[in-house]
Amino acid sequence: MNFLYDITQLIAWALILLGSVMVIIGALGSLRFPDFWSRLHAASVTDSGGVILLLLGMGIHSGFNLITFKLFLIGAFLFITGPTSSHAVANAALVSGAKTSKKIKMNLVTKDD
Repeated sequence: MNFLYDITQLIAWALILLGSVMVIIGALGSLRFPDFWSRLHAASVTDSGGVILLLLGMGIHSGFNLITFKLFLIGAFLFITGPTSSHAVANAALVSGAKTSKKIKMNLVTKDD
């Protein structure tokens, strides 16, 4: 086999595995965190990072062809719409009066600090 092909496949599968782990950690964070704000943060950050790594790994795995271009377009769309939708959900929750959990300790900065 070709050594360069093996290296690119190894990199592709490492990116796919890393992206999958990030998405799973985000899903577990969404289940484990106590309130809406923490859950939203866990889901939005790991969703953006995990999906980008997954799409990058799939693009490297498929080679540089039309499939890679389509994956790039999907990634660009998700890169723009993911944070925008998370911001819209957070803004709607803030306007509706969603409160933080009592389990979270707030670290407020005062003027004396």
